[in-house]
Amino acid sequence: MSTPSTLTRTLGLTLAFASANAAAAEFDYTLRTGITHTDNVGLTQNDPVNQNVLIPGIDFTFQQQGSTLQANATGNVEYRNYLGGAFVNQTVGQLSGQANWTVLPQRLDFTVLDYAGVQPLSTLSSNVPDNQQQTNVLVVGPTLYFRLNQTLRGQAELRYTNSYASKIKEFNSSRGMAALRIFKDLSPTASLSANADTQRVTFDESGSGPAYNRTELYAGYLSQLTYVDINAALGWSRLNFDQAGSESSPLARLNVTWRISPSTSVGLVAARQYSDAAEDLISGSGLNPPGTLALSVPSVSTVSTGEAVISSQVYVERRLEAIYAYSGSLLTLRVAPLYRKFDYVNDPASNQTGRGGDFSVGYRLSPRVALSGFANTESLRYQSIARTDRTSNFGVAMTDQRTAHWSWLISLTRNLRSSTALGASYHANQIYLGVAYRR
Repeated sequence: MSTPSTLTRTLGLTLAFASANAAAAEFDYTLRTGITHTDNVGLTQNDPVNQNVLIPGIDFTFQQQGSTLQANATGNVEYRNYLGGAFVNQTVGQLSGQANWTVLPQRLDFTVLDYAGVQPLSTLSSNVPDNQQQTNVLVVGPTLYFRLNQTLRGQAELRYTNSYASKIKEFNSSRGMAALRIFKDLSPTASLSANADTQRVTFDESGSGPAYNRTELYAGYLSQLTYVDINAALGWSRLNFDQAGSESSPLARLNVTWRISPSTSVGLVAARQYSDAAEDLISGSGLNPPGTLALSVPSVSTVSTGEAVISSQVYVERRLEAIYAYSGSLLTLRVAPLYRKFDYVNDPASNQTGRGGDFSVGYRLSPRVALSGFANTESLRYQSIARTDRTSNFGVAMTDQRTAHWSWLISLTRNLRSSTALGASYHANQIYLGVAYRR
């Protein structure tokens, strides 16, 4: 698998920005290499294969906060060398990048967003190289700001979005979006908004899902207080498919964060809305910061495989997630239970319901040495094929920061899947040892 040209071009632009704006920009990177041994590299139920995998890579961040250009990007690129030849060696990468060009101060901005990552070909199969592909979503367009009076302001947006997948070509699409938003300032910390969005989605490949128009009308409420943030929306959405009818549905979104103390916060995320794979990749594009060697499947890597169903289909998303986070001088802790349900508009066979959650903990033994652990699990039920998969991953790691620039890490992980489908269960164990140089 090769890294897509869009990711390469965006990485090149990031490096160019870092060189051309060295005085105003911050560019940090980590070079790393490590080797992992797994007793089931193919994540199979029968006849598991032992394998060593060599993984050199680079993690980077770029930030610039100027009067004309504001930009930030986080990315990872790595090469996976399967030393026993179980899979073809591959280069993979992920990127979350945003840039805003202020054309006219407080009047006109031009925005570029790019989200690249690795996603599965099929969520029904194990997370192995033959079931992985690169994806990329690029969003560009202007925003015009205007003010009607002292407490009433507005903005008009135009956006073009290009979606790309290296293997599932039916995902490849283009969409244009226009939006008008009016904001009423209730106080210095709160505002109401009226929003009208419309977009046209077309697909590059014949035989993909039908092209469609999507229109949303909704009211929003935003409040940012010292201890509590609230972002809520309520309205209506309508889909009009070319030669495939139309349908509509309520739209509701809620995001609440309560900062109980400087070190503790509690959050709640709830949504009922139309969505698709491209929007899922944008909203779920969190990346690991440079210098961290994340615990993932099938190997220890900062380039992790996502869980998006890559297709052209639209679905009704229902999501409820709670997040508890604690960050102290010695201890960090995060607990996040999750419920999600996807009902596909034109492909009911893909309907699925997931219940699970994530847990992570870190403890600093000394200024140099830190221990960390994680666990995540999800029970995913596919209604139409009467299949349920419970996938769980557990891991512990120790990091030793030897100098200001050099560190090493050792970790153990265990990956499990129990499935009602014949031959789809597996278990695997991995041990990883790596070294990193941070600029």
